[in-house]
Amino acid sequence: MSNRERQIEERLQAVRARIAAAARACGRNPAGIRLLAVSKTFPAADLRAAQAAGQDCFGESYLNEALPKIAALTDPPPEWHYIGPLQANKTRQIAERFAWVHSLDRLKLGQRLDDQRPKDLPPLNVCLQINISGEASKAGLQPGELGAVAQAVAALPRLRLRGLMAIPAPSADMAEQRVAFRQLRMLLDELNAKGLNMDTLSMGMSDDLEAAIAEGATIVRIGSAIFGARG
Repeated sequence: MSNRERQIEERLQAVRARIAAAARACGRNPAGIRLLAVSKTFPAADLRAAQAAGQDCFGESYLNEALPKIAALTDPPPEWHYIGPLQANKTRQIAERFAWVHSLDRLKLGQRLDDQRPKDLPPLNVCLQINISGEASKAGLQPGELGAVAQAVAALPRLRLRGLMAIPAPSADMAEQRVAFRQLRMLLDELNAKGLNMDTLSMGMSDDLEAAIAEGATIVRIGSAIFGARG
């Protein structure tokens, strides 16, 4: 085992321990929280090292970067999650190659993914991205437009609306972190009370996963704590 492979294995173990500790601290079962390794900008060799350490799903933000990794990692193939900005000219390959999309923020793009999802694959799991902190620089639906879009996406036959995703404004204060994550959870609860059956909160990254788990995260998206700082 190379030093890099050992480093990734040790970091994965440390992140899993953080997730378990955060879950126990709020009375949750760690098994209900999935670790998504955010592998954008890192080479296929790093993903193979993570796979060898038991990691089975990876998040990519750039289609052109993801496709060679998808081609390289086939024995066994991991589950691929698209977490980056969606563009109309990229939806076909995303619909064909990924199991999840976390960043759906326009109904028109959802309709394209639905049309382009191959019939021999199961429905594409999707989360609606919410601009929970109202940042002009961030993508995502506004909370006020969420209800109508969610109902329309839920009706698309080749998509399965699983839940909500957000990237709140960064904060070093856990109480502030929890406020944003709580808002996302409340939006999910409101939609489910209206008949939607969503089970996923994709929220929390390397610096705030404890706050996200305390507020109900079911998928945490962790990059730098596993692979190190990006260049």
